[in-house]
Amino acid sequence: MKTMQAAVLVAPHKLELREVPRPQIGPDEVLIRVTRTGICGTDLHMFHGHYAADDLPIIPGHEFCGIVEEAGANQRHLTPGKVVVADINIGCGHCYWCRRNEVLNCPEMAQLGITRDGAFAEFVALPGRLVIPAPNDISPEILALTEPVACVVRAARKAQAGIAQSVVVLGAGPVGNLHVQMMRLMGAAPIIVADLSAERCTMALDVGADAAISDNAQLKATVLELTCGRGADLVIESVGHPALYATAFDLIRKGGHVAFFGLTGPDEVAPVPILRTILEENGLKGSVAGMGQDMHDALALLAHGRFRTEAFTTASYPLARIQEAFETLAERSADLKTQIVIAQN
Repeated sequence: MKTMQAAVLVAPHKLELREVPRPQIGPDEVLIRVTRTGICGTDLHMFHGHYAADDLPIIPGHEFCGIVEEAGANQRHLTPGKVVVADINIGCGHCYWCRRNEVLNCPEMAQLGITRDGAFAEFVALPGRLVIPAPNDISPEILALTEPVACVVRAARKAQAGIAQSVVVLGAGPVGNLHVQMMRLMGAAPIIVADLSAERCTMALDVGADAAISDNAQLKATVLELTCGRGADLVIESVGHPALYATAFDLIRKGGHVAFFGLTGPDEVAPVPILRTILEENGLKGSVAGMGQDMHDALALLAHGRFRTEAFTTASYPLARIQEAFETLAERSADLKTQIVIAQN
């Protein structure tokens, strides 16, 4: 039996480097040799025991790119040596939601690195229909950003963001920064960011925010000033804190929308002003992950340089130091993303 090295999350705050069986593939699957995998906020939630704790032990990791190592007999378009990224959302393919292209709601859906073993490993296996060939001239550190960019692509679609809409992004961390860039691509104006970190506020300004507020006491006044006293057309909560969801409702205009994006605990709730929501015809829209066309669009945007990625590619660790990487990431706000280098191209 062939084996591989993988980082296994065996308990909250504890990753172990282990020799585990290499995945075996069927005729409709592809075996991918992983080159780089980014540490996502979801991975950090799992590391701290806040999310998917019932699925431990597990090999986490889902923001990855790699090279086709082996292709099943039915995968003629995916040949060994091809550089790829992948949609990590594996639906059953035949239920009501899958037939409607709502795979994320499939009762049997599995997510690579979240509910099944993922990409902090030398190899992963996926159905060929989810594996996307990538241009050979894009660096692995950029390709590994495809999945998080796909998440903000989908969020923009679900929120129906558009030209000249005023947008507030709550949180200027990795996903918040990408939301800012996505909103700029959608033509939103103005784009206002709020984050307690002045450093991250500056980084958001560098990639296209029109204003960045690190003082909560000034947030509502600034939003009203920049929206002619109306409030924002759209507020995106990208942190995952119930109090910030309440803040989001306080910042939208009449007829505005709140985009629910930041993950909270399973039992946490946000207060919704019910009467105001009804009378003002306000809306809310949830969005959790990129899938399908979102991945293809994210890859195209990255391939053509539509996202500023410098702050996402400065920090990297080898797989053998993954525990250190996780422990360090939360303390270094200048690094929006930490990537694990697993193999060279």
